[in-house]
Amino acid sequence: MLGDLSRVEKIYLRAGYTDMRKQLDGLVDIIQYSFQLDPYSNSLFLFCGKRADRIKAVHYEGDGFCLFYKRYENGRLQWPRTGEEARQISHQQLRWLLEGLNPEQPKAVRKWTPQKTGKVENSL
Repeated sequence: MLGDLSRVEKIYLRAGYTDMRKQLDGLVDIIQYSFQLDPYSNSLFLFCGKRADRIKAVHYEGDGFCLFYKRYENGRLQWPRTGEEARQISHQQLRWLLEGLNPEQPKAVRKWTPQKTGKVENSL
């Protein structure tokens, strides 16, 4: 199915800058020869340009490659800029990244549930 990323096992992003003029074959070459990874695996590979306002993603679906492209009209991505290696990230980190947050946050804020004491305190 075109664009079904719900079953992707691994997500990799290329830190640093990628020439966004590269098309599918050029990005697959980076995956295969620079990263030494298998572009035919059940993985999603992410690339970002210098302006950090657009992202390309490559995924092989079993019968062909999909190239996804997104341009942000307002705002920029918090893309890791140190190095040019492939970094594996989690699905949660991908969500953070696409929402404009830093994917390398040390941890998310934990939800807090108050203890039930049976008393209702009035702070006024």
